[in-house]
Amino acid sequence: MSDIPQELKYTQSHEWVRIEEDGSLTVGITEHAQALLGDMVFVELPDVDDEFEAEQECAVVESVKAASDVLCPLEGVIIAVNGELDESPEQINVNAYYEGWLFRMTPSNADDVDELMSAAEYAALVESEEH
Repeated sequence: MSDIPQELKYTQSHEWVRIEEDGSLTVGITEHAQALLGDMVFVELPDVDDEFEAEQECAVVESVKAASDVLCPLEGVIIAVNGELDESPEQINVNAYYEGWLFRMTPSNADDVDELMSAAEYAALVESEEH
């Protein structure tokens, strides 16, 4: 699966995590997840300074097919949200890994990132779900 960026980390619930130079994390939903959901029509993002536990519901993405909860990949605090998605939720469909990011967060424990899946592990998960 060539559309899974190697430098990112992944969750079982189809979120991706990019580790930024300052140690913060940028989070979005994967290409696979957006393809399953279809055309995005609405995104509900968390508020800056909201705190979440790992795997706690923190956002909602809504498509023409369904609404889906986004789970926070790690325990931490939201430091930024992608306000562009208020007007253009379809950015998730266009480029899930870049313009379609959802939020940035500071993890409570940076080492927890190591517990997330690699691109190869995520590719195996996606393949197992398709069979």
